[in-house]
Amino acid sequence: MKTFDVVVIGGGPGGYIAAIRAAQLGLSVACIDEAKGADGKPALGGTCTNVGCIPSKALLQSSENYEQAGHHFADHGVKVKGLELDLGAMLKRKDKVVKQNNEGIAYLFKKNRVSFFHGRGSFSKIEGEKIEIKVQDEALVARNVIIATGSNPRALPGADFDEKLTLSNTGALEIPEVPKRLGVIGAGVIGLEMGSVWRRLGSQVTILEALPNFLGAADEQIAKEAGKLFAKQGLKMEFGVAITAVKKSSKSVSIQYNASDKSSKTLEVDRLIVSIGRIANTTGLNAEAIGLKLERGFVAVDEDCRTSVANVWAIGDVVRGPMLAHKAEEEGVAVAERIAGQKPHVNLNTIPWVIYTSPEIAWVGKTEQQLKAEGVEYRAGTFPFSANARARALGDTSGLVKFVADKKTDEILGVHIIGPMASELISEAVVAMEFRGAAEDIGMICHAHPSLSEALKDAALAVDKRALNI
Repeated sequence: MKTFDVVVIGGGPGGYIAAIRAAQLGLSVACIDEAKGADGKPALGGTCTNVGCIPSKALLQSSENYEQAGHHFADHGVKVKGLELDLGAMLKRKDKVVKQNNEGIAYLFKKNRVSFFHGRGSFSKIEGEKIEIKVQDEALVARNVIIATGSNPRALPGADFDEKLTLSNTGALEIPEVPKRLGVIGAGVIGLEMGSVWRRLGSQVTILEALPNFLGAADEQIAKEAGKLFAKQGLKMEFGVAITAVKKSSKSVSIQYNASDKSSKTLEVDRLIVSIGRIANTTGLNAEAIGLKLERGFVAVDEDCRTSVANVWAIGDVVRGPMLAHKAEEEGVAVAERIAGQKPHVNLNTIPWVIYTSPEIAWVGKTEQQLKAEGVEYRAGTFPFSANARARALGDTSGLVKFVADKKTDEILGVHIIGPMASELISEAVVAMEFRGAAEDIGMICHAHPSLSEALKDAALAVDKRALNI
């Protein structure tokens, strides 16, 4: 029986980062994870690295390159003849990117002397300050445990995942040939990103969404702009639908649903991606063995990620808050530091959100509709990428940047971007908001010219009606 200062259950972004940080702080650390790669070997990195963030971004980039070559390179004087899609090579490249990340995490464990145990970790018993966890045929004893078991895709009743015709995020990354007709249930991040990939590669994509509005979590102005751009690209979307039945044949899927006007419709597709949310992964954790409290399937925690059991912590998708890899990472670092006696903080209001479509969508902080609902007095400023010199040079001028700031103090309350490289540009806003910066602060900072970041400067100036380039 081996004893550690910290045992982390789960090797995803939250888990492996927590393990590394705890080891950096001089604690003896073990990490348990059960994931395997295509080669049958352990594959650290969780859903994000293996079947989520990383492979989806690899396919998004590859499919964007294919679309650019087929439709936009000519605008730059680059003519492509005989363009062909080698989907097999594209999928192999995606797998290579995933494996590089797996190996990178394994290297970091070795570098930081984190002990790794492959298998599913489950609680066995607790005696005083000693917590026993079983993994395979071994028993580990921990003084502190960090639960980082992540989440699983939520299945649609009557349409269980077979990963051949009815696909979760996992199967959506492995379709062996471009489907002529692709259905997507759910217009969230996964649905939009994977729908975008296969649309670029030639699929006729139809997205069905139960909610009446598009991207309800995003700023309304940004969501409307995204809806127009995606429709122009050829993504067909219907909102306010109610799925009544999903039937599979040997080669296709039939989705019966009631449209927003209450009419009955049927959609026939060759593949169906179901992305209607995710559920906390606590299966096999054996929470009852130590009296661990769960709430609606999630591990109950306080604002510092402490659970109902002393010295047991939980982070990431398995607890409250947004299911985002970088949120899990921040919580993982914070918990490791709390165990070591430090006093870090995680501000959930400055966790950025990103959708890696084309154009990209990113935001941080409050939306305009949230501020209205809360009765907060604010001012807003916007700036379109069509007026940005670098965007014109890139040939990618769709979208805009929007700032919302407190009417009296000018403190930045939210920043919302749809456009080129939004995922990178949002970080400037996150930094400003962490330091409680004002819109004027961004407007007064010198930005390189020409650069996409100048759009943030002009949008910040626009809050006070001082934009210089429009």
